[in-house]
Amino acid sequence: MSWFGCWRRTHILKRHLIPADAFDAILARLPVMRGLDTQERARLRESASLFIHDKAFYAAGGAVVDDAVQRVIALQACLLTLNLDEESYRGWSEIILYPDEFLRSREEMDDAGVVHHSRDILAGESWHGGPLVLSLADVAASGQVDGFNVVLHEFAHKLDMLNGDANGYPPLHRGMDAAAWAHDFSTAYEDLCARVEAGEETTIDPYATVDPAEFFAVLTEAFFETPHLLHAEYPAVYGQLQQFYRQHPLARLGRPEHE
Repeated sequence: MSWFGCWRRTHILKRHLIPADAFDAILARLPVMRGLDTQERARLRESASLFIHDKAFYAAGGAVVDDAVQRVIALQACLLTLNLDEESYRGWSEIILYPDEFLRSREEMDDAGVVHHSRDILAGESWHGGPLVLSLADVAASGQVDGFNVVLHEFAHKLDMLNGDANGYPPLHRGMDAAAWAHDFSTAYEDLCARVEAGEETTIDPYATVDPAEFFAVLTEAFFETPHLLHAEYPAVYGQLQQFYRQHPLARLGRPEHE
């Protein structure tokens, strides 16, 4: 980081660091944060404070956006990047919040050139180079270690988009094996698709079968929310995500609080 970058970071944290009591209160509301040690908690507090300072939160459709809402979103977004570059969410600035699920109109052209119009009901959406949109009702339901987390899901898409459109192949770190990533993810994706198509009930959300981008985002949710289930189902994918996020949520399960 440049001299100016260090100065800016220090200046922002001096003025805008999330108060300790407010930070602890949010952590207490989010079981997904369980097992973070003292150093991890300190880094998370700083990175979430910088995130809130650098992003603009906008209310839509009558949503009420207060400091607590911003912190709930920021802490979970920054959980993904806890051991990554603090600039991982670069290139965009807006977070749009609706009170509940929202409608999105979409046009798609098929192979015959016919344009089809549809309206989707969404809990969240990420645009390449543009804003991230969330339903506050779904934000409130996230982080409870039940496998659902719209915040982790949509911010995983943002990480996926660092090298172009979301496709389940984010930029890998030096030392990671791209061929192994592709093999492990494609093998698990094909397996889950086959199981869902056969009508099997799966511990992984069937929404993951929509496409590889959704597979990456849904399995990111599982990696942090229900790591034991993901490891049991697809240990190779768990290992790839462990390398990518540089975290081991499964090891945190037995770690005492405030270690």
